[in-house]
Amino acid sequence: MKIFYSLLCFFILIFNSFSQSKASELFENGVSEQLANFRKKQISDLQYTLFFEIPNQKAENINSQLVVNLNLSDLSQPIILDFKEKTSNIKTVEANGKKVSIVHENGHIVIPLSALISGKNTVSISFIAGNLSLNRNDDFLYTLLVPDRASTLFPCFDQPDLKATYKLNLSVPKDWSVLAGANVVEKLEKGDFTSYTFGESDKMSTYLFSFVAGKFKSATQKPGLEMTMLYRENSPEKFRVSADTIFNLHQQSLDFLEKYTDRKFPFQKLDFASIPVFQYGGMEHVGAIQYRESTLFLDNSATDSEKLNRAKLIAHETSHMWFGDLVTMKWFDDVWMKEVFANFMADKIMNPIFPKVNHNLQFFTAHYPSAFAEDRSLGTHPIKQHLANLKDAGSLYGAIIYNKAPIMMRQLEASMGKEAFQKGIQKYIQKYANDNADWNNLVELLDAETPLDMKKWSDVWVNKSGRAIFTDQIEYDSKNRIKSFEIQQQAEDKSGNIWPQVFQIGLVYAKEVKVLSVNINDKNTAVKEAVGLEKPLAIVYNYNGFGYGVFPLDGNNLNYIADLKDEMARASSYSNIYENTLIGNVSPEKALDCFLKGIQTEQNELVLRMAAGSLNTIYWRLLTEKQQSKVQKQLEGVLYERLQANLSSNIKKTLFGLFSSIAYSDSAKASLYKVWNREISIPNLKLNEDDYTNMAMNLAIFKHPKADEILEKTRASFTNPDKQKRFEFLLPSLSKDESVRNAFIESLKDDANREKESWVSVGLANVNHPLRQESAQKYIRFSLDLVDEIQRTGDIFFPKDWLDNTVGKYSSKYAFDEVQRFLKENPNFSPILKRKLFQATDLLYKAQNIKKETE
Repeated sequence: MKIFYSLLCFFILIFNSFSQSKASELFENGVSEQLANFRKKQISDLQYTLFFEIPNQKAENINSQLVVNLNLSDLSQPIILDFKEKTSNIKTVEANGKKVSIVHENGHIVIPLSALISGKNTVSISFIAGNLSLNRNDDFLYTLLVPDRASTLFPCFDQPDLKATYKLNLSVPKDWSVLAGANVVEKLEKGDFTSYTFGESDKMSTYLFSFVAGKFKSATQKPGLEMTMLYRENSPEKFRVSADTIFNLHQQSLDFLEKYTDRKFPFQKLDFASIPVFQYGGMEHVGAIQYRESTLFLDNSATDSEKLNRAKLIAHETSHMWFGDLVTMKWFDDVWMKEVFANFMADKIMNPIFPKVNHNLQFFTAHYPSAFAEDRSLGTHPIKQHLANLKDAGSLYGAIIYNKAPIMMRQLEASMGKEAFQKGIQKYIQKYANDNADWNNLVELLDAETPLDMKKWSDVWVNKSGRAIFTDQIEYDSKNRIKSFEIQQQAEDKSGNIWPQVFQIGLVYAKEVKVLSVNINDKNTAVKEAVGLEKPLAIVYNYNGFGYGVFPLDGNNLNYIADLKDEMARASSYSNIYENTLIGNVSPEKALDCFLKGIQTEQNELVLRMAAGSLNTIYWRLLTEKQQSKVQKQLEGVLYERLQANLSSNIKKTLFGLFSSIAYSDSAKASLYKVWNREISIPNLKLNEDDYTNMAMNLAIFKHPKADEILEKTRASFTNPDKQKRFEFLLPSLSKDESVRNAFIESLKDDANREKESWVSVGLANVNHPLRQESAQKYIRFSLDLVDEIQRTGDIFFPKDWLDNTVGKYSSKYAFDEVQRFLKENPNFSPILKRKLFQATDLLYKAQNIKKETE
């Protein structure tokens, strides 16, 4: 009671000149917009000095020290640092050389006005580092502090527009390597430990600060800029095949970006670490990028798509050095800006690196399906979302940011012209280097380069959600010539939104395709170029893949698609069939027949992957069991037969992936087992260790009679200890014993068992596979009840991944009813998580209508 009274007196004093409502906004949990705005005016010239003592055992505490130097221009309020850890983790606090009382409330450390002076101040804090974002393993760790996780590791001002420099000292076990945002300037041996002192870093936001430490190997190359990579991959073949390419791709990305932005590489160094259990594809830490190891290290079996994906990932993270790291958003409601530019630039960088690739096709297959998957759901949202508190910033991430935003940016570039667009971007980089900017700042600069009404254009594309549904009205005269051709646009959500956009229409004739360009600026658009042309055999909307929405299909005749010579037109048409299926314009059986025909003839890997993915989804999610049984043997037979044909290894790999995902009949299982057991070899099919692991998991889920033997043989085959640990974690999720699978799910109540999030996602997918859902559906409610905790303890993508791989795997009425019951019983369920739930269950919702119509 006495402690409570003292704290109450303290807060009464510091709030004396402030209204109670304003004070509560500043001191509320997380970082409110009000607190961020106040601190931006109050604080400047930030420098952090950090000391971390990393012990041998991951369970032991990490003793740490912080010294923060800053300039104060406003003494109306105390200093409010963020530290989202237990108060007991704070040992001592000093301000300007004097010890002050520890005041820690709602994740904030408060330094009283009595200890502060106008101008330069120094705050020193001795503390135990928080573990939430340290990602500690037995022999390595790495920090991952986006978007508000820096304050879970050390006390700081955790907002993007308070950039600072860092001086870091790490004490680590002597056989460990280290990596951070600046170079090592001193190394001292201290018994069983080594102390590394790093130089002062470049300016960066807190979410970009990082370090990696552990048992890593190191490689250094100088393809232009000298770079160092830490890695754990122990396959000599993968290292030999991949290492040079990894370094060269970074340099090629740098070269392109320097030229495009007219700005030299802006930081001291570009080093990176390859991490086996990394949660994301990559993270753009200044001077110390982190990647998921399996994406970087490929072997001779890698397909062109896998090589392209690796190159795009590297280009994406390298682009962030300019877009995100050098110029950073003011507030996380504009986090999409750094991601749209990273993806948009990565697509541009691919052009000279992969000259034989159809980059328009690559852009379409990379972005459109993912963007549609969220934008058509009840959980859709605008590209730019309001964020009241930084603690909710993780909810902003998703396919709208990563995939719809680049589509928007490409439409903007097409509308402005490439030269005008690039000029505006160069001005943006020049004006806001080492600073922060928002979307309106960029719009102002772009607006000066184009007659386009940028504010009006951006209002619907950036500030509104959803997509267009297009219809057409075509009249023919007595000679079968087009008399009138009009395209209508209606927002899918029935609002009045109109998306201005450009795309092409292909009129298919026996000997040619007439391609017409369309510029949509209104609800109704007349295609005047078409008037007078003969009636075509088919009309292919969005022929060049630039348009965003659902387009009309040419009646019920879909057989022409596989015969289109233009690969972009085929991909766009397959996407459009799938989207029309989901909104009820095409039956699942008819769509599946179309995709099956495409799979039998398609020679382009990217188009084939799109058709195969759509077929797989329709088969497992939209067909009834009766419909599945009717087509299963046909599918297996067609796929296995085509695998014997003389095809490229890329096509074979994609076909085999689809075959192995549906090969659960006795005959198909037998064939899959023979491939896994190396009894038979499919000509020109190149398989690696990961492929054999995936086959083993599928065979277990498909209840192969030798499942236990297959899993044990696979477990014993690993030479890479990181991969072995992953597989051992997954084994319970693969067990034929339902009680073992149940125990696996129950174990996930403990957040310690959810530490390796990418592993958990795979395990959940195994348990909730369509063939196992009868036994697993009892855990739907368990998964929904736990999602709020997942949001609090997991990284930014994990809540959606959790939902995707639990309730998001279902199509049944039972699952749908469970979701409705959960929402009814939890009226105050987080709106943010509700949106994620709607995104994850979009196919569940769609399946109810589709299956009802079928029945």
